[in-house]
Amino acid sequence: MQLKGLTAIVTGAARGLGRACATRFAAEGADLVLVDIGRNLDGVPYPLGTESQLEYTAELCRKHGAAVLTETADVRSIEACDAVATRALDRFGSVGILVNGAGIAAPAGKAVHEISSDEWRLMIDTDLSGAWHMMRAVVPDMIARRSGSIVNIASTAGLVGYRHFAGYVAAKHGLVGLTKAAALDYAPFRVRVNALCPGSVRDDPLVEGRMLAEIARSLQVAVDEHEEIFTRDQPMNRLIEPDDVAGAALWLAGPDSVQVTGSTVTVDGGFVAR
Repeated sequence: MQLKGLTAIVTGAARGLGRACATRFAAEGADLVLVDIGRNLDGVPYPLGTESQLEYTAELCRKHGAAVLTETADVRSIEACDAVATRALDRFGSVGILVNGAGIAAPAGKAVHEISSDEWRLMIDTDLSGAWHMMRAVVPDMIARRSGSIVNIASTAGLVGYRHFAGYVAAKHGLVGLTKAAALDYAPFRVRVNALCPGSVRDDPLVEGRMLAEIARSLQVAVDEHEEIFTRDQPMNRLIEPDDVAGAALWLAGPDSVQVTGSTVTVDGGFVAR
């Protein structure tokens, strides 16, 4: 029960890594504020998390005894993120953990000069500015209490380049940079900020993941072959599991990493070490 007595906000919680982190945190005693957009977005060529998926994540967390608040919000909106923080504090009194998991993998599949300005803004606003919006909404409470942990879920795309994914790569590199700057801003207040960089995460049906399949589509890789193809690039010869990432997020959120801030933790089977 490493997180007993703490409340965690998890964005992108309807499915995928957000669900994996939320349920792992609930099993360790945390109460949860689960956030997702709950609808599709123009320009994103695949379905996003739904309200029913968000409620299912909440149900899984409640089975562990967690108190849960669900919020549908678009992290691109400062006002929406402020409202989430306000309702979280009204319900639970404090927020000890923020996991910025909301993100999109597409629009992608184009060279830099082929990306439209709308596509660029959509990616940056969601994958980078969304994390900043949530941080600025939650951090004042953490500063006041001199305690808190923020986990920004970036990607190996925040550390290396990928062909035809310039918007995603730029957003995730920016998220790693934001993490390092924020860690220095908030270190005097004992508020820690770290980035988690997963590699190719298997689309586990238990968390209804689909990110890897969508990346494959953008790269014009056959979906029925994509796991085998992505595995070839993994030094440990297997894809990352969602629970591998959730375990690292738990460590960054919990007491065993009390002196860890401004760090970039890779969960990639050695991919970026090559």
